[in-house]
Amino acid sequence: MLRPWNIDIVLKEDDDKAIYLQIADAIIKDIHSGRLKGGEALPGSRHLAQLLQINRNTVVEALNVLLMEGWLVSKNRKGTFVSDKLPHLKELKPSLNKDTPSIPAIKKYTIQFDDGYPNSKIAPITELARSYRQIFQRKAKWQLMSYADALGDTDFRREIAQMLNHQRRMQVNENNLCITRGSQMAMYLTAQCLLTAGDHIMVENPGYKPAWVAFEKAGAKLLPVSVDDEGLVIKDVITLLKSYRKRIKAVYITPHRQYPTTVTLSLQRRLELVKLSNEYGFTIIEDDYDNEFHFGYRPIHPVSAFGELENYVYVGTLSKVVAPALRIGYMVTNDRGLIQKAGDLRRIIDVQGDTIMEQAILQLIKDGTIRRHIKKASQYYRSKRDHTASLLTKYLKDKISFTIPDGGLAFWIVPHKKVNWNKISEQLKSRGILITTPDNFSYKEAVNGMRLGYGSLSEEQLKEGIQALSKLL
Repeated sequence: MLRPWNIDIVLKEDDDKAIYLQIADAIIKDIHSGRLKGGEALPGSRHLAQLLQINRNTVVEALNVLLMEGWLVSKNRKGTFVSDKLPHLKELKPSLNKDTPSIPAIKKYTIQFDDGYPNSKIAPITELARSYRQIFQRKAKWQLMSYADALGDTDFRREIAQMLNHQRRMQVNENNLCITRGSQMAMYLTAQCLLTAGDHIMVENPGYKPAWVAFEKAGAKLLPVSVDDEGLVIKDVITLLKSYRKRIKAVYITPHRQYPTTVTLSLQRRLELVKLSNEYGFTIIEDDYDNEFHFGYRPIHPVSAFGELENYVYVGTLSKVVAPALRIGYMVTNDRGLIQKAGDLRRIIDVQGDTIMEQAILQLIKDGTIRRHIKKASQYYRSKRDHTASLLTKYLKDKISFTIPDGGLAFWIVPHKKVNWNKISEQLKSRGILITTPDNFSYKEAVNGMRLGYGSLSEEQLKEGIQALSKLL
């Protein structure tokens, strides 16, 4: 049996103990410390003798001692393994450092109302695997194995730019883009390259806390702006701009479907925000986290698509389109200096992106696989959205208010009465159901609402979870 790694055993020449006992004690010590775990294979006696540069019979003698004492077990034609049932188990526990905290077990929940994850089971995995195979069959495949541009594969960036221009009415090219490992990296790069200590940034409240953390890590101070049924309240923005003036460096928005409330920023407010951005010189950071899944008429185009907008950063992702585990995001800006800074920082923390993955997805875009998948997935999620709406109406119509979203993978529900969401969360956890409580997207005082993601759950899970929620509200 092939062992993937060697075992590091140090023999001391000045030790009076016999060599075979030194070997045995070293292996026992590694088992005690956890370096060798039950069921792991040891190198063969011949290979171990070569590593230690000693006679093989000495190694065999050490292994026989460990086999007799029960530390190891021998499996016919497979080799020697660490025993799953170790001797002197009671003696092993005191050797652990008492100051080392125990790692809590991760509890598994049968139902998780996330904040809008896609269903990985419908992802085009077969097509992606095929694309990977084709890439490695290319004559020039060796070129993909070397270092590449920190901003991402040029052809892939060019394709993303074309998609943004054709489908979202933007006016960009590959030099305006940086490919990232998901939208959160794009947000981090934006924060680190745009903001400095003492800057202020306006954020939606309720809003997306992981982005807030990225801004605060860059030294910026958050200024919360309320959200209503038309999105970001511009009146509050104006009040803050008059109070802080040039100290406000940016505003962070999710205008297509506001996170977490799912409302769309109205056209009038978009125009007002663009005008204010140009007048006061702050940058609009636009997070378009789930643009692809839209069920109604064509979606309103991004704020960043307005030609008169002078300062913007647009963040998007393909992770929800393909699969969450495949981290592909991008940041776009009309500030070439900012893109250069992002590339320089990217080299420090990640050198470059996943060129092979970018090439594989590029191939899926060009052969139409991504377009067909988005069409198929949109139909799937639209049907699931309608089913979720019917369940909410059936079991919660007298207890909550909600609006059926035009797209995305989540509902925003608001109870008619003030409720203790933390208490409800604990009660649901006891039933194997996990929800995201409002404090996860609220600035200081928690709002009285819940984001209910439906994309990754089956119809049976949705029904069971909504019924359980109904009993507690």
